[in-house]
Amino acid sequence: MRASTHPAVVRSEFIYDTGPYPSVHASTLVETTEGDLLAAWFGGTNEKNPDVCIYLARYENGRWSPGVQVADGVQHADKRYPTWNPVLFQPKDGPLMLFYKVGPSPQTWWGMLITSADGGRTWSEPRRLPEDVLGPVKNKPVQLADGTILAPSSTESKADGWRIHVEMTRDLGKTWRIIGPLNTKEAFNAIQPSILTHEDGRLQMLSRTKEMIVATNWSSDNGLTWTKMAATGLFMPNSGSDAVTLADGRQLLVYNWRSGPAPKETPKVERNADETGPSKKGTRADYGVRYPLNVSISPDGENWDMKVTLEDEPKPHGYAYPAVIQTKDGLIHISYTWNREKIKHVVIDPAKL
Repeated sequence: MRASTHPAVVRSEFIYDTGPYPSVHASTLVETTEGDLLAAWFGGTNEKNPDVCIYLARYENGRWSPGVQVADGVQHADKRYPTWNPVLFQPKDGPLMLFYKVGPSPQTWWGMLITSADGGRTWSEPRRLPEDVLGPVKNKPVQLADGTILAPSSTESKADGWRIHVEMTRDLGKTWRIIGPLNTKEAFNAIQPSILTHEDGRLQMLSRTKEMIVATNWSSDNGLTWTKMAATGLFMPNSGSDAVTLADGRQLLVYNWRSGPAPKETPKVERNADETGPSKKGTRADYGVRYPLNVSISPDGENWDMKVTLEDEPKPHGYAYPAVIQTKDGLIHISYTWNREKIKHVVIDPAKL
């Protein structure tokens, strides 16, 4: 059922109508310790342009505040790089964290971190993460009972392909351990994983792949080791997704749903040479396009039922890169890129799914 008519949809709105940038992408959501809802995204002339910065908005008094720039890629007076893929995360004990990437491309970018002790109203000076540590590459970390933070991450290499890994910190980002890589390009080219938790203690990752399926890995030891990557049986174009474990134990996935595999003769959608964004020529109406955008539910992370169609109207750049969280009041919040022009926010009541 479409979001406009689905009884579970509580609210649907754009986070902003106009901004000081023509193109936006890669939103992230968080509920702060104080209970405030924040969103961040990157915006600029176009993805990978040096003027692309990180912007943040706050939901208060029934509306979203204008986006405020909180990070950029300025190196010095004569050089700046684009910023990419912000990820907001609120640890149980500790300051609010905003991870992001800086660099010319996903093949060469590096991880950055800023923190806030006042719920995102002011931020620390940017800190570069240790060598080879990128931070969560698109989707939010999870925090285990002992305080360990697991950040789902990935790399994109022409030599080694797309590979996922986990970055583990036990001291709020001061020191890190890298687990992985957890796949090979010969089996799957996978990036941008989400981490789910299960009642039996297992962890599960769901990843985007070039093979146009959602891939999965499982861990039974709090993320120290993971099973071999496997196909889930869920199909989607080469596009980002996000997932969250709900308070009632169900798993929820937001992605560009497909009912079956892409036809073997379907060529890959035209993209920039480094695969960072949509081609200026636009996309075709096949498995490469990023619509519809849907919400699916699973009791076990293996059997999925598509519940809500958030968007299905054809757009040149579609609806992509969702972020999803569940707030303390039980509501589900989803943000996503709307045709590279705006960031959309949808609120869902899980009791009605």
